[in-house]
Amino acid sequence: MLVPIIAIIAFAVIKIARINAARGTDSPSDLANRVDELEQGLQNVQQQLTETQERLDFAERLLAKGKEDR
Repeated sequence: MLVPIIAIIAFAVIKIARINAARGTDSPSDLANRVDELEQGLQNVQQQLTETQERLDFAERLLAKGKEDR
């Protein structure tokens, strides 16, 4: 039971070390590009969330209308 916990901790430590190593080699322009990519990704997720909320609202209205018709 202790082995999986140690494996998870080791995996996390290795992952953090890789992130820290990669972070040190980026130039300011690389960081700006990464920020731009993250902003674009965030905008995409926000758009998808908005569309999903609209679909949910539509489905809720249909269900409510179906209950009223009964």
